[in-house]
Amino acid sequence: MPDLRHTDIQYLHGVGPKRAELLRKELGLSTYYDLLYYFPFRYIDRSVINHVNELRGDEAAVQLRGRFLTFNSVGEGRKRRLQALFSDGTGTIEVVWFNRVASIQKTYNTNTQYVLFGKPSMFNNHLNIVHPEIDLAQAEHVAQGLQGVYNLTEVLRNRSFTSRAIHKLVLTLLDTPAVRHIDETLPPELVHRYHLMPLAEALRNIHVPSDHQSLQRAQLRLKFEELFFLELNILHYIKGSSRRLVGHVFSRVGAYFHDFYNNILQFPLTGAQKRVIREMRQDMGSGKQMNRLLQGDVGSGKTIVAFMTALIALDNGYQACIMAPTEILAGQHLETIRPLAEAIGVKVALLTGSTRKRERTAIHEALQNGELQILIGTHALIEDTVQFRNLGLAIIDEQHRFGVAQRARLWSKNRTAPPHVLVMTATPIPRTLAMTVYGDLDVSIIDELPPGRKPVTTVLRHEPDRFKMYQFVGAQLKQGRQAYIVYPLIEENEKLDLHALELGYEQVMEVFPHYNVAMVHGRMKPAEKDHQMMLFASGKAHILVATTVIEVGVNVPNASVMVIEDAERFGLSQLHQLRGRVGRGADQSYCILMARNDLGRDTRHRLQVMTQTNDGFVVAEEDMKLRGPGDMEGTQQSGIAFNLHIANLAQDGQIIQMARNAAEDYLRDDPKMETPWGRKMAAHIREIFDKQANWGLIS
Repeated sequence: MPDLRHTDIQYLHGVGPKRAELLRKELGLSTYYDLLYYFPFRYIDRSVINHVNELRGDEAAVQLRGRFLTFNSVGEGRKRRLQALFSDGTGTIEVVWFNRVASIQKTYNTNTQYVLFGKPSMFNNHLNIVHPEIDLAQAEHVAQGLQGVYNLTEVLRNRSFTSRAIHKLVLTLLDTPAVRHIDETLPPELVHRYHLMPLAEALRNIHVPSDHQSLQRAQLRLKFEELFFLELNILHYIKGSSRRLVGHVFSRVGAYFHDFYNNILQFPLTGAQKRVIREMRQDMGSGKQMNRLLQGDVGSGKTIVAFMTALIALDNGYQACIMAPTEILAGQHLETIRPLAEAIGVKVALLTGSTRKRERTAIHEALQNGELQILIGTHALIEDTVQFRNLGLAIIDEQHRFGVAQRARLWSKNRTAPPHVLVMTATPIPRTLAMTVYGDLDVSIIDELPPGRKPVTTVLRHEPDRFKMYQFVGAQLKQGRQAYIVYPLIEENEKLDLHALELGYEQVMEVFPHYNVAMVHGRMKPAEKDHQMMLFASGKAHILVATTVIEVGVNVPNASVMVIEDAERFGLSQLHQLRGRVGRGADQSYCILMARNDLGRDTRHRLQVMTQTNDGFVVAEEDMKLRGPGDMEGTQQSGIAFNLHIANLAQDGQIIQMARNAAEDYLRDDPKMETPWGRKMAAHIREIFDKQANWGLIS
């Protein structure tokens, strides 16, 4: 019996070398297994016959029964097309073919009844269907019941490779002995406990459902299996790493921490801040390496928590570092932390690509002799020349902006044992995504804003409202406030976007002639960019016209207005990050989303989410529902790479929890996966995940 994972798809009846190469190149289908697990993305009930007089032209797909009235060949050569008029007795619809015109003319006629299946559309105020599937109305193989629809590429469509062609290949594969007698992948007790459909039955019903109920049961089985092995891999790794990885023991909370907390800290910590500090103290005193993700919305006080955690490392005789993705953000951390550190006698320094050679040499020396206790910087921290005397804690801010290999190099900065690792993000991650993508990390959440912070008022406005928007911004400026005006700068339209930004800058200067306007974008030289940013931060500039370079790392409490131009071009998480630049002071702040009038339904919904909530976790959940987990910032370099065939992390939260519980229960009885079923599942996990680097050790 052939091995499904390693049998080339070209050997399947109906494929052959040429079609195999096409499937491999366009869909990534190389083996029998790839095709078997290439599931339909939706299903159509082929038992329903539609009527032409009921069609509007926006249906997903329809099925019509009737006769062709006429055929007409139009054009010459490559521009030749075949047009036909089809009637079902209630009305007529045009059918068009652009390929295989001569063959189609020979195949179909006006004397026979056919069943047409395809997507109708309106063209020149007439209904038409392009390249429909056609069967003889009396043929035995006319599709009935639920039929799966498979994703295709434009190249496949141009080669007349339809969804139906994929379906036929799948039917052939399902009838091979290797699939009919496929081995079960889950232990029998698990299948029984969760009332799961057997694997062979589930694979047949996902492609050829016998009815709606069977389809739902097949989907549940295959989603559960996919998520179960993902969770089993993560949890087995965690248990293994917790046995292997010894961490520095920070057994005491000493003078630095207590002096700062009792004498320097000028405001009470929130309950959430206290909770996460306790969680980290417990981790760092356990004798195992801390590997923790700290989530906190913009303005929730992550920096002060990171600093106090660093003080615990110092109290135990170790050094700490904070790595940020940009010089601006690293400098912001230094401005916040240095006065607090100096007040208790802690030496802090900043190391970035712009640090001068003499200062850099002094920093290297102070690091190696232990005089320098906290080093803040950018990717310059991971250079080979940067050597710590005794690094005990590595803090990585906005960690999704670093590659995993970059983060890994921080590990080599301590020769005796890896430092404790704290990664931070102000981009809230939905619970189901955090549980799975960051499943190898312990997660702490600061879900409480400091007292006195007022929620930002967010409104959606359109071009006719521009004058009123400028009036409102002007009123805020008269009160002594400052404003951001942000433009998109998207790579594929770089020149056009930069032009729009510069025109916007000129327009803002015309509208507000009595105020100073600064401009910042990523194409500027670092020195000029920093100068413009400092003009705004110091209050010398009243308005900052910018791109998303100000998404993180700018803290201007006096700024009370954020205007986002072409807001429809931004993702939800990015809009939320930009909004977080205001509302950092005690005054009421505002975010104005400027968008075009003719928004699509999904785009309007996305922008309305922003007007309805300030909760970053609600925003993140909606973002994942709209864009899917693979597009969430950071998941591509998160530490657990995966490619899901059927499960959806945005929609299958209950199944994720069920799969995780099942994996935990299994490992409780077979922690090393040494039983016959354990070894079998471990081999299955290796087949799935071994091609993907496991970066869990370095968060």
